[in-house]
Amino acid sequence: MSMTKLFRTIILFSLMTTVFTNCGYNRIQELDEEVTASWAEVLNQYKRRADLVPNLVSAVKGFANQEKDIMKGIADARAKIGSIQATPELINNPESLKQFDQAQGQLGSALSRLLMIQENYPQLKSDQHFSDLMAQLEGTENRITVARKRFITATKEFNVYIRQFPAVLTAKAFGYEAKATFTVEDQKTIENAPKVEF
Repeated sequence: MSMTKLFRTIILFSLMTTVFTNCGYNRIQELDEEVTASWAEVLNQYKRRADLVPNLVSAVKGFANQEKDIMKGIADARAKIGSIQATPELINNPESLKQFDQAQGQLGSALSRLLMIQENYPQLKSDQHFSDLMAQLEGTENRITVARKRFITATKEFNVYIRQFPAVLTAKAFGYEAKATFTVEDQKTIENAPKVEF
């Protein structure tokens, strides 16, 4: 083997090693898992809120029987959320993600109206069960905001990374596409989170 051929083989081997070790595949996997995990936390917090709703409604019902339209709105919003399959694959479908987020926004809005009832029923404010539920709901709304922020950050990191060279080549080769995230329109959901007052 001549020196020139040996030199070319070494250069080619070095180049291939560099390309395969810096192709970004492992980093794409890591970022993809981070997006999936942060989305799971968003779903976890939304589920926590949905689980609190029946207890909160029960606590209020005794005080506010005439507020049936608000109770029906909450039940309808909760049922709509239940009809949407909240799976990890939801983040790969921008339209489904938007529908899911709109349903969550409707529940948040209905809860806001429910919480305004307390102004009309002073004895409700002093009920210990209601106060405990309100504190749990306030904490859950804060957790939802934090979980959404983490999801947005993880999605941004993933989307930026798969658009950079050389990772873009790997992403294209393995079929990775940008992930859907919450949009500016969805920000209204956060802004309309129930305000808890005591």
